[in-house]
Amino acid sequence: MNDFELNEMRKQMDILKDKLEKQEIVNDRLLRQSMKKTASKINRRYLALIIIAVLMIPYSYWAFVVLNNFSIAFWLGTCAFMLACIAGTYYNGKDLRDPELMTGNLLDTRRKMARAKKFDNQWLLFSIPALVLWLAWFVWEVYQQNGPEGVYPLLIGGGVGGIIGLIIGLNLHFKTQRQYQEIIDQIEDVAGNDER
Repeated sequence: MNDFELNEMRKQMDILKDKLEKQEIVNDRLLRQSMKKTASKINRRYLALIIIAVLMIPYSYWAFVVLNNFSIAFWLGTCAFMLACIAGTYYNGKDLRDPELMTGNLLDTRRKMARAKKFDNQWLLFSIPALVLWLAWFVWEVYQQNGPEGVYPLLIGGGVGGIIGLIIGLNLHFKTQRQYQEIIDQIEDVAGNDER
């Protein structure tokens, strides 16, 4: 091999190396845009849940205390539950609101998304028993106001509403879990799974 052929090969290698670097930059940019879009969807869902919970506080006073003469203690318990939901949702979304999330180290982003996914899953383990206790208290309040004849229609209507709410809530939960996993998988595809 002479010098001319060697120089030609070096030039071709440099061109190929440059093309690969540009391709990596484009892939990285597309990956980060996709992750940002998915994180934004989760963040919007969290914001909607926070707004609903905030609005439930004054609404529950009107619906429970003013209209139905439930105890103030029940309303305060409802407010505490709503405030816990607001705090948990806000806390779990803190990394999603970080402007540096998708521009920083991908392995740090993956860790944050895995932590948020885990917290979201653990939150379900808290919220379902808390909701069951709240529903039992709600039935008790209805019983106190209307006696046994007021409880039966409530159980039928509440059962149907509870099943619909459970389906919607679990659907949202599993959708959020899939979106967290989508971000984690995208990062692992690019960065590898060294820290799995």
